[in-house]
Amino acid sequence: MGWFYHNWKKKMGALTAAFAVGAVLLSGCTDSRANTANDAGGSSIPVASTAVSRNLSAARNTPVVRAAEAVGPAVVGITNKTLVRDWFNNPIQQEGFGSGVIFRKDGYIVTNNHVIDGAREILVSLADGRTLKGKVVGVDAPTDIAVIKVDADDLPAAQFGDSDDIVVGEPAIAIGNPMGQEFQGSVTVGVISALNRTLDIQERRVKLLQTDAAINPGNSGGALVNADGLVIGINSIKIAREDVEGMCFAIPINTVREIVDQLMATGRVIRPYMGVGVFDKETAARAGYQLNVDAGVYVQNLTLSGPADKAGIQRGDIILEINDEKTNTVGDLRAAIAAHQVGEEVQVKIRRDGETLTLPVTLEAIPES
Repeated sequence: MGWFYHNWKKKMGALTAAFAVGAVLLSGCTDSRANTANDAGGSSIPVASTAVSRNLSAARNTPVVRAAEAVGPAVVGITNKTLVRDWFNNPIQQEGFGSGVIFRKDGYIVTNNHVIDGAREILVSLADGRTLKGKVVGVDAPTDIAVIKVDADDLPAAQFGDSDDIVVGEPAIAIGNPMGQEFQGSVTVGVISALNRTLDIQERRVKLLQTDAAINPGNSGGALVNADGLVIGINSIKIAREDVEGMCFAIPINTVREIVDQLMATGRVIRPYMGVGVFDKETAARAGYQLNVDAGVYVQNLTLSGPADKAGIQRGDIILEINDEKTNTVGDLRAAIAAHQVGEEVQVKIRRDGETLTLPVTLEAIPES
């Protein structure tokens, strides 16, 4: 089976999906992504006890050993079976591999969306050797988070930590399945290299933890763990270039917690939207257009009867600001909208035919479609 890459573009270099992708990783997937004791219901984050290593000297029984023992059994392998077509348009089955983390003992698992994207069948390989079928509970492509479920109980569940409480330089332990099941449960160690790294991925702005713990294809969706044995992130992407070494990224667990709770409750994440399709200079160039504007984003299309349409925004307008936040890129616009809630009114400054206008727009929930 050949490895395949799921590439995510970023202005500083080649960021790639760690799921089922041959060379670069979204936190390392491979080929073809305050806790509660109520594990069965309510909030989705369980409490796990601290593991104690057996018969080791104090010198050998390091925090890394204890963290691996505590979280390792809760890290699973995920096989994504998809249907693709060959050069002759014949359907063939292809497999991709990633990782996941059990967060509730009754079989709920968090992983990357790109690990299970497009799957016709999902197989979950547990640390105890069993392989079970998984079903999708919900996915959120913008944050690259997905929740899947297996029919099992009394599974080992990882404990989530607090990603707002970590510091640069503290140990970071990545646990996952690089290159698939053959290397299941691999542990690599580094440090937290930076907090709140802001990257533009697929025109979306995301905040991630940076680490130099080695992450390879197949690690996507696996756990980034601190020295206390708490999961502080879900491994997602890395920069894979010949001149770059050890620049890997994880979705902070506090972000994961919010997304997981919404996916468990509704199967989707409800976000505000304005109902506009826009170009900045870079996205226009990729589409073969030249955009001659000094500031703002160009409104290419509008959703009929969407928030912007209702407010009087027109095709050809240049959106300059939202609530005094400049919107010079598609990422700027999306970040400005995401900073508000469904039902909130924002002031949108536009330029139309040389005139500057400010229009109030009431944000609505983005349609499921």
